[in-house]
Amino acid sequence: MDVDQLLALDRAHVWHPYAAMPGQHEPLVVESASGVRLRIASGAVAGGRELIDAMSSWWAAIHGYRHPVLDAAVRDQLGRMSHVMFGGLTHEPAVRLASTLSRLTGLEHVFLCDSGSVSIEVAAKMCLQYWRSAGRPGKCRLLTWRGGYHGDTLHPMSVCDPEGGMHRAWVGVLPEQVFVPAPPAGFAAPLDQSYLDTVESTMERHADELAAVIVEPVVQGAGGMRFHNPGYLRVLRELCDRYQILLIFDEIATGFGRTGAFFAKDHAGVTPDVLCLGKALTGGYLSLAAALCTARVAAGIAQGGLPVLAHGPTFMGNPLACAVANASVELAMSCAPEVARIEAGLAAGLKAAADVPGVADVRVLGAIGVVQLDHEVDLAAATAAAVRCGVWLRPFRDLVYAMPPYPTGDEDLARITEAILAAASTG
Repeated sequence: MDVDQLLALDRAHVWHPYAAMPGQHEPLVVESASGVRLRIASGAVAGGRELIDAMSSWWAAIHGYRHPVLDAAVRDQLGRMSHVMFGGLTHEPAVRLASTLSRLTGLEHVFLCDSGSVSIEVAAKMCLQYWRSAGRPGKCRLLTWRGGYHGDTLHPMSVCDPEGGMHRAWVGVLPEQVFVPAPPAGFAAPLDQSYLDTVESTMERHADELAAVIVEPVVQGAGGMRFHNPGYLRVLRELCDRYQILLIFDEIATGFGRTGAFFAKDHAGVTPDVLCLGKALTGGYLSLAAALCTARVAAGIAQGGLPVLAHGPTFMGNPLACAVANASVELAMSCAPEVARIEAGLAAGLKAAADVPGVADVRVLGAIGVVQLDHEVDLAAATAAAVRCGVWLRPFRDLVYAMPPYPTGDEDLARITEAILAAASTG
């Protein structure tokens, strides 16, 4: 079908994320993708052009598109089997992946699931069931800090920011969790003792009802692209141990090198009880996530009246996804120099943003560059400005930001920062 027909059908039938139906905005039609570029179909807005993808397809395609190693992994596995049920069966791609993730994270047990939101559901279920098995069913709430985002299903929504987040409409329906203020901003900012006192007093007051603390380590992503001192994670670890509360790190957005460390938790040198991974796990090729836990958590669950984790997604441990994940993780292990180069390029290119009227803050960490405005961004105008620069960006709220694929070259980085400046200048 031609582009006009495709867009008409899209508008009538396809429900896009965070959008109304029928469709109100015309999306760009991607014809193909290669390297770090998206090719827009002829006849569409920007048709026939190639746009540098500065978003890594919502932070997942860290190696870019049509990567020969990842393509080969998919083709090889497709020739063996694309899927087999995981109940009562196993296979090499899943076993290899679980073994690798355990070695890299220091957590012994790996539960493979379909998506990031599901991994958060599984993590919450692990912690709740751990305390039920220990004879303490009253420990059934989660504590988190404001400004977070953990996904779109029920338990993940309940620990997203209850006022500033996109899930505030569900107050009264979701489980009521315990919130403390967002951590003070700044990766290198000194620890704020008064803030830590607030966190500790809240944890102490609710210790008998808290199953776990859940946070995004170092970078709060879709909740506001905020960075904080890794030292807060060390204190959380100490407080969780002191008050008998489990600790969950949500590294769905930060894992596999994005912040400059392989996992964001590595900046702090601490290990949580449960760790959630996703997005870049497969390099953006297929949906796959994981909830990892310590032997202590697994053993605690096994001692209860229900000794199993009662969760089993149909596509759990999908061989095709696990095969490409193995290849993606191996590639990511050698990406630290690329991330450092991107960090330097973003920092240099975005320095001028501080002088743009309406810009409130500019920050860079690893392969993340953020320009924060003092007003809501005009999404349509900002996107159009970036497209004119040959770059795909997806601003939100008061933020224009980039999380480019790791192979992004220096010239393309310069174009990305130029596009961010143009988008931030749209008023």
